[in-house]
Amino acid sequence: MTDTTTGATARAPEFRLASGLFQSFRDDLITDAFSYRPLPPVRTDGRLARWVPRSLRPRTAYLPHAVVVLLAVITAFVSVVNGGMGASGLPLLMGLMAAAPVLMTLVRPVGAFWAVVAVTLPLALLGNASMTWPWSPGTFFAHLVVVTVVALRSRPRVAGWLWLATVVVGSVLPLLIGRDAELGPMAFLSAVALLAVTVRNTRRQAEQEVTAQQEVTAVERDRRTLLEERTTIARELHDVVAHHMSVVAIQAEAAPYRVKNPPPELEAAFATIRENAVSALTELRRVLGVVRSADYEAPDAPQPTLASLDGLLANVRDAGLTVDSTVTGAVRELPQGVELSAYRIVQEALSNTLRHAPGAEAGVEVSYVLGGLGVRIVNGAPTGDVRPSPGAGHGITGMRERVAMLEGEMTAGPTAAGGYEVAVFIPVRRPEPAAGAVPDAGAATP
Repeated sequence: MTDTTTGATARAPEFRLASGLFQSFRDDLITDAFSYRPLPPVRTDGRLARWVPRSLRPRTAYLPHAVVVLLAVITAFVSVVNGGMGASGLPLLMGLMAAAPVLMTLVRPVGAFWAVVAVTLPLALLGNASMTWPWSPGTFFAHLVVVTVVALRSRPRVAGWLWLATVVVGSVLPLLIGRDAELGPMAFLSAVALLAVTVRNTRRQAEQEVTAQQEVTAVERDRRTLLEERTTIARELHDVVAHHMSVVAIQAEAAPYRVKNPPPELEAAFATIRENAVSALTELRRVLGVVRSADYEAPDAPQPTLASLDGLLANVRDAGLTVDSTVTGAVRELPQGVELSAYRIVQEALSNTLRHAPGAEAGVEVSYVLGGLGVRIVNGAPTGDVRPSPGAGHGITGMRERVAMLEGEMTAGPTAAGGYEVAVFIPVRRPEPAAGAVPDAGAATP
């Protein structure tokens, strides 16, 4: 069965398969075969480098280059020792010809393979290649080194093309001069070397893909955590905002009844205010429906404030945490969003202490200052034989989101004593009453 396309002749699947294989071979070993690809330095923090003295460790970056040069010297020595009888200097020339492709692998790896193929027949004719025809001892060693280095520096499938090309060269060259080929040793040894390199390259490629996937997963996990924290904050602040909007709507509806014979314009203004407040409440409920998860349950009690901090400290003390609290400054009522965020920050910091520093003591400082609110939670180093819980690391993210939402500042990090400290400052702007406005005793204060 063949596939046909409009305006083109039918092509058999075998033809398309052969065409794809030829294209793959051309891309790997022919196209840009002599392009400049210098061997890059390696990392100096690997396992091998750890055995090298610290003063010499930076030089281990060029250890592969030194190994290739050493193999080139060995190749030249083998070729000179087994050189044929001839004019003076011919063995040395043969050694240089055999070593040149090995050195080429440092800068032009694929070109080095074709170079070692090119010198195989001349050196076989000049030297002694009776045991491994068409390879002399020098080119035999050079060919193994070159295909190994080229495979190490290329993708895994290149190793297959190198072995296939080696078999073809070992079969064709003897036919050109009418000699029998001794292909077995080269085919076997090159197959073993290339198989080992392929396994190594495949494993490294898999490790790189796994590492890249882990990095992507970590980024996605952090992003999902951030969104979850923001959603939680939005749910909690919904109650605070809805309370204020309800107060506005109720006061706007009751205000005309507190004034005798109010002008129509005033009644219309308060009616507009009430309508806008009710509309805002409706939109808030709609937004909460979007961010609410399937298992979300609305809280039965009002959102906590700093007035509930003593109850929180009592709970963590019952859980086994020794915690002291200090309040400085003139205690005053702050906006509910500020008090809620401060309460959640203290709650999360103490929970982290219970998980990550079992047996440690903690301290909570709440400072009412002129420009806002300061909160500091610090714990000591863990004690005892209880192992800390690793945790997911989401608590700090939630704290930073709450502080950033209120345009505050936060620092978190380990202390010199081995504990951990979280310091937060949340600015609070004092509300400025409108000119001529008279405070209403019945109105809710922020």
